[in-house]
Amino acid sequence: MRRSRNEVARWRMLRQVQRRRARWLEGQSRRYKRIHAIRHQVAQQHRRSILFITQNT
Repeated sequence: MRRSRNEVARWRMLRQVQRRRARWLEGQSRRYKRIHAIRHQVAQQHRRSILFITQNT
């Protein structure tokens, strides 16, 4: 069945929006992963320093 020009345009726009949203989400998760890694690193350093302090006393 042949689609009307308007229908085709609507489908194209919808697909574009979905693609943009997916790409945005992917970027967010990537950014979050980096933030998470940095926080984890800081926490590890903190734990290590506490251990070091308690061992020396």
